[in-house]
Amino acid sequence: MLVAAGQGTRLGATQPKAFVRVAGSTVIEHAVSRAFQAADITQIIIVAPASHLREAGALVSSHARADDISVVAGGVERTHSVSAGLAALRANIEVVLVHDAARCLAPASLFDRLVAAVRDGRDAVVPGLPVTDTIKQVDGDGRVVATPDRSSLRAIQTPQAFRRAVLTRAHGSGAEATDDAALVELLGVTVEVLEGDELAFKITTAADLAHAGRILGA
Repeated sequence: MLVAAGQGTRLGATQPKAFVRVAGSTVIEHAVSRAFQAADITQIIIVAPASHLREAGALVSSHARADDISVVAGGVERTHSVSAGLAALRANIEVVLVHDAARCLAPASLFDRLVAAVRDGRDAVVPGLPVTDTIKQVDGDGRVVATPDRSSLRAIQTPQAFRRAVLTRAHGSGAEATDDAALVELLGVTVEVLEGDELAFKITTAADLAHAGRILGA
């Protein structure tokens, strides 16, 4: 599932960032291409802003696997968007990956490792990288109240992989969270972290977009 509802405000774009072009194609096209390079991706659900459904459909209509791509409207919150995507999944799909379209360079090998981990018995698996900066926890006035040991911290990426039944239950709970793994955590389900990938960075700013362009142009 590709969540492509981000507005791109920090990117300085005049349209949702999934529709911004980099190296000749839109972010969403790059994300679809990378995902389908993975061994076991049988369906992609693109969750797009309601205002851009037709545009999203047009972008992927000529893809070789267009029959395996569906486009649905996202909601106000991320949880609403993912719930809409879950409703569009084929009945026979048991492992679901939720992916930010803005992490469009995440390699196929990352998808493969996550799917394999769920099929090996995990309920929820997410990619993460060690935190290299010192992290400070501050109060409302900006005063430092704690310095967590960064050796135990991970910067979490997407795609995040789940057993379908677990993710469906998490989204049926009515809770809100910043990512799907956090919703699953609220159920008391164990979420495991696998080694992430530097290519799975999120395009958020103009500098990120330029970085993606350099990688794609290499």
